[in-house]
Amino acid sequence: MKIVIAGGRDRADFLISFLMNKKHVLTVINDSPEYCKYLASTHEIPIIYGDPCKEYVLEEAHIREYDVLIALKPDDADNLAICQCAKRVFGIKKVVCTVSNPKNVDVFKRLGVNTVISATYMISQHIERATSVESLREALSIEDGKIVMDEMIVDDSHYCSGKKVRNLNFPPNTIITCVMRGENNVFVPSADTVIETGDKLFVLSSPANRDAAVTALTGK
Repeated sequence: MKIVIAGGRDRADFLISFLMNKKHVLTVINDSPEYCKYLASTHEIPIIYGDPCKEYVLEEAHIREYDVLIALKPDDADNLAICQCAKRVFGIKKVVCTVSNPKNVDVFKRLGVNTVISATYMISQHIERATSVESLREALSIEDGKIVMDEMIVDDSHYCSGKKVRNLNFPPNTIITCVMRGENNVFVPSADTVIETGDKLFVLSSPANRDAAVTALTGK
């Protein structure tokens, strides 16, 4: 995959190393001459000195054929401008940015940014999940948040324990995709599968139906 990284300091350096290890093709745009010199001395990839908020700088970086742009500047408005220019002018389909203000997550998504990352927002979401359902171990958003995969370990207080899958009052667009029973027994459940205490369930749902799916399993 061909990826542009615009702005950033330590986060950019870590991300560059990670993506290079995954064999992606990278171009970096940064407005710090010192940081560009550092990156050029440590990574054998194209390093463009310039402000990625400027259209002509993105043009000089030849990003039109790239698949993804990641904006890491400290200013949220700059990152939005970079992402919108990359999409509208250069035809990049997938744009990602970080934000300092968690209130900008939903706003930026409505304005066309595919993925918006806020550490504060992510922490608050995890706290909310952990507080409402202690048994939910992990949640993964798929396809830009259109689908949610939850991992859950069943205990004997849960409504689903001892029940057949067909008897669980699941909302629409919800399914148990996989059951892990013990260390070596992994299977796709049928409607007649009985859920047992200790089972690890992988549950696929839409974000709108996630809470109802949790209630169907836990009774909480």
